[in-house]
Amino acid sequence: MAIKTMEELFLHGLEDVYFAEKQIVKALPKMAKAVRSKELKDAMETHLGETKEQVKRLERVFKLLGKKAKGTECPAIEGLIEEGQELMKETKDKDVVSAGLLAGAQAVEHYEIARYGTLVAWARLLGHDDAADILEDTLEEEKNADRILTEIALAEVNAQAERAA
Repeated sequence: MAIKTMEELFLHGLEDVYFAEKQIVKALPKMAKAVRSKELKDAMETHLGETKEQVKRLERVFKLLGKKAKGTECPAIEGLIEEGQELMKETKDKDVVSAGLLAGAQAVEHYEIARYGTLVAWARLLGHDDAADILEDTLEEEKNADRILTEIALAEVNAQAERAA
């Protein structure tokens, strides 16, 4: 479908992030299992629960718009997840895997922060204030997840990976 209006672009963005969140729900358990850091594993498992709620929020946004919740394939998220899968296969040391997956998880968070920030702005522009409020809740969760990952990286994971050999 050719996108001709801001409304269509907004809907396409919602479909993109809906697909992305559902892919993240599938990937996070594998990532959590692959890391050594208990703190990182716990953070990933916590964020898995948040991500499942984010999917439900997106479904509420679709409903508010009178649309059926559906995803549109998102090559960006597929690429980020594929990088993590390759890292898990190619890296032998679990501390190094932890650092690499943490960095990959932050790349995912940064993608989501950019996407949700844009969707909030577009929702407000289009007069979808209820949808914007819902999307803003998710945006704040994504920012918080990124902060937590940074703290874990600096407190332990990066130094443990550096000592691995």
